[in-house]
Amino acid sequence: MCNDYTLKVDIASIVEDFEDLEIKIKMPEGKPNVPARDDIRVTDMGPIVRSVECERGMGELVNRRWSWPGNNGKPVYNFRTEGREFRSHRALILADGFYEFTDPPVPRPKDKRLDKWLFAMKDHDWFCIAGIWRESAAGEAFTMLTMDAGPDVAPYHHRQIIPLTRDQWADWLDPTVPARDVLRWLPQGSLPVTQVYGSPPAQQVLL
Repeated sequence: MCNDYTLKVDIASIVEDFEDLEIKIKMPEGKPNVPARDDIRVTDMGPIVRSVECERGMGELVNRRWSWPGNNGKPVYNFRTEGREFRSHRALILADGFYEFTDPPVPRPKDKRLDKWLFAMKDHDWFCIAGIWRESAAGEAFTMLTMDAGPDVAPYHHRQIIPLTRDQWADWLDPTVPARDVLRWLPQGSLPVTQVYGSPPAQQVLL
């Protein structure tokens, strides 16, 4: 599952895009310091827009830890959606790409790293991932929601996080909208993928 994502878009551009969608953004803790990063990993801080109860078309932009400690002490960075409605504490996780990792088709005995694949959103520089947040022993933290993999991600993993199109953002911030009406696969081709680490297949057979 996804344990690494990227965000390099500046906060001013993000707020402007929300305003274009008539979603008002509050910054109760001031403008978050969000440096451009190729890798945001589990337990790192990342910016989210969380829902404001009873106010549709409104969100709060804050920096929070990715993952909270689970009962077994392991970080909860992905959270299954099946059978859940998420009637509160919804969040949009800001990203411009997310990574999946696969075993190399041809083993690399001196290199134990997995092949790394970057998924982006077609036609947009950045997007939002469906998430939730909660209080925890580590303070307020967020996690990414997951479902069975759709057509773009299935060749790389059997589960996936849930990128949302821009017309879904206001609905996800509104807890009165049923989760099942928002959380779904995107059409095939919506998440173009690029290999960012590992030998291309054409080179892997030229031993």
